[in-house]
Amino acid sequence: MFGIGMPEMLLILAIALIVIGPKKLPDLAKSLGRAFAEFKRATSELKESLEIDDELKDIKTTFNGMSDEIKEAINVKAGTEPEDQNVSADFDKEKSENEIKDKDLESPLSDG
Repeated sequence: MFGIGMPEMLLILAIALIVIGPKKLPDLAKSLGRAFAEFKRATSELKESLEIDDELKDIKTTFNGMSDEIKEAINVKAGTEPEDQNVSADFDKEKSENEIKDKDLESPLSDG
């Protein structure tokens, strides 16, 4: 235990008994025991929390992988590649912008 043998432990206890006194020594020992127990509990909770975080990261990477596989399967089934979808989306966006511009130009002129 911490590399301290029996003679060293007896010497430490004798010095503690002299310095602290026989009346307060049991209270001090009880307080130290509670402090060590609290420290042990806190470290175990931290360790458990870190393990949960690691498990959540593993689950997240698994779901991301599944998501990528599903997207690829949908693209293959639909017969389109992601690049084709981007071109189509750009065309649709450009078309809707042109329609909005045309409506803005027609509205003020048709009333006058």
